[in-house]
Amino acid sequence: MFTRRELLASAGVAGLAGLAARPVQALSLKQLYYQSVVPEIFRDIPRPPTYTPNLVIGSGFGGAVSALRLAQAGQQVAVLERGSKWPMDSHRSIFSNDTLPDGRAFWHRTSAKMIAGITTYFDDFGGVLDTTVYDNMIVWRGAAVGGGSVVFTGVMIQPERRYFDAIFNGLVNYDEMNNIFYPRVRQMLRLSPMPAKIYNSMPHGHSRLWDQQVAKAGYKSYPVESIWNWNVVQAELSGTSKPSATIGLSNHGNSNGAKYDLNQNYLLQAEATGRAKIYPGHEVQGIGWDGSRYTVDVIKRSPDGQQLDRYVLSCDRLFLAAGSIGTSELLVRAQAQGTLHNLNAETGHGWGSNGDTIVVRSFGIPKGFVQSAPCASRIHDPSGLPVSLQNWYVPGVPVDVGIIGSLGMGFDQTHRGRFLYDASVNKVRLEWAVGGNDDVIAATGLVNNRICAAAQVVPGAWPFVEGVNGRSWTAHPLGGAVLGKVTDAYGRVKGHAGLYVMDGAMIPGSTGTVNPSLTITALAERNIQNIVQKGG
Repeated sequence: MFTRRELLASAGVAGLAGLAARPVQALSLKQLYYQSVVPEIFRDIPRPPTYTPNLVIGSGFGGAVSALRLAQAGQQVAVLERGSKWPMDSHRSIFSNDTLPDGRAFWHRTSAKMIAGITTYFDDFGGVLDTTVYDNMIVWRGAAVGGGSVVFTGVMIQPERRYFDAIFNGLVNYDEMNNIFYPRVRQMLRLSPMPAKIYNSMPHGHSRLWDQQVAKAGYKSYPVESIWNWNVVQAELSGTSKPSATIGLSNHGNSNGAKYDLNQNYLLQAEATGRAKIYPGHEVQGIGWDGSRYTVDVIKRSPDGQQLDRYVLSCDRLFLAAGSIGTSELLVRAQAQGTLHNLNAETGHGWGSNGDTIVVRSFGIPKGFVQSAPCASRIHDPSGLPVSLQNWYVPGVPVDVGIIGSLGMGFDQTHRGRFLYDASVNKVRLEWAVGGNDDVIAATGLVNNRICAAAQVVPGAWPFVEGVNGRSWTAHPLGGAVLGKVTDAYGRVKGHAGLYVMDGAMIPGSTGTVNPSLTITALAERNIQNIVQKGG
């Protein structure tokens, strides 16, 4: 592993090309290091037009869909994204690793407790993973052009009808989603299950062991569809691409494009129309209505967090796609401060964690030297509170030591939180009960214990992690601006013509024991089609 000094010494003219805008002597060692490693993210970003007909806040799944379909409909669109636009290179380490993360890993933090239970320390920098901390909840979310598609583990699963209908209560037609919008997203993102050749490779020994363990407990595992580019993964295995996915990298991005994130499809196609422009480094502070147009208060920042400028933009139509946390906080703040006068009492309500848990078993016999990041399969147990487990890797552990990880999701419709504005500190808080995930943890623990008993392994990985974790954690925040309550059935915010919610905030807390990314994207496709067809 290179030190900063070695990297700086070897960076040369190409690595320092981005320094021309500022005197070299004014830059810190931290700035020099990151400019040498990823100079592309330091390139100057132009100021957006003061007025654009359509502004999209956020470039994740909902924002990317909105930008593309509006641009294809002949509309001018500006997309505001607080994070950087990271390059892709099959022979460079663009992103940080999980084992010894640096500032590229996390969004303006200096330490983090990793999944393996070890606290690591690093620079304050605009990394790709934001760990937002509330009183009783820590939320993982993306902070990059491409949003969550850069940092998630790639799994995209359609929920079963019984769960979908229980979530939306007929407001969204499952047959329409199943026949039109889920297939549309699958085609755009090239979703597919893991090929047998990759499944049987050495880095997926843990996937095969996972399937064997659950089978001993009587569970049938099912292949999952995901966003991985299997050709790139195979190139890693054959040695023609620098390893990334196959050595357990995912949570902080994949440098070689192994993950077919939104920069390679929706966002790429949106900008190719010539009518959509993405503006990285633009952090939205607030939204409002000036009597004729929507206003957006924006700070432009450098990747190391320095404020470069601040201005107010305006638009006729404002699409909120900053994720459940970002969108909900913007709406709740606007309601409390009176910048949007007609938001209703449901604003900020209906938030849930998607029943996320981290599930661990240990003292199995390792089947390889490393654990590859892509998920191969899942199980589903509806016998009590419905629970699913997905084959996962162990982030931050560079070798296979016999620990088997799973990402769990439980279908809990009882426990919900809400966002509240606290004027004393000028912040939006999440009100979430201390035991809000306890029912899911208990149900998931029963499943994991059953597998452990049958496979003769041990729950957890003592002394680092328990068998089931997640009492105050989620990677899938949902709700806060729920369809049919804060908005109509297509994301139009009630009382505010031209204001739309297009992300996970519109889903009431759960997508039914599956990852929400596919449903968020399909709903955004459904909603924007209706909005374009009806002219708003």
